[in-house]
Amino acid sequence: MSGGRNSFGITVDTSGLEAWLQQLGDEAEAAARPAAQAAAQVLYDEVKRNVASLKKHTGNLERSIYQAFSRDNSGTGFATYHVSWNARKAPHGHLVEYGHLQRYEITYDPQTRRFTTHKDRPLAAPRQVAARPFVRPAQAKFSQAMEAAKAELWKRLDAKIGKP
Repeated sequence: MSGGRNSFGITVDTSGLEAWLQQLGDEAEAAARPAAQAAAQVLYDEVKRNVASLKKHTGNLERSIYQAFSRDNSGTGFATYHVSWNARKAPHGHLVEYGHLQRYEITYDPQTRRFTTHKDRPLAAPRQVAARPFVRPAQAKFSQAMEAAKAELWKRLDAKIGKP
């Protein structure tokens, strides 16, 4: 131990830095939702592209894709968006995304633009309908989504705070 003989003290006024960090905290909190939305937009656009590449029957699936802010899963300094399909508008979405076993005859009525499953007319042999995922492949865009979120965050922080 040197007993203080080989040491020195220094006083630094960090009040300006502390004020800037406090301001950064407030501005970063305000920028969280726009940054999360920027990331969600990248994923939403990819899901829409994936659905557009599928063979269209009625267009219900394409119209049902949404992105929505989740108040329940968001809080101070962080925001959550959901990107998915509306199951009321496109109740068949899970059949397309995950595939299914077709057991019955299906017909399409062009007047009502609806498919009808005839449970009174079973197929001779059930048919496996392959999955044509449109949401899950969008996960490959997570890195681009994070880059969009970072860019939006820094754009907002630079515009409001500037450099210390």
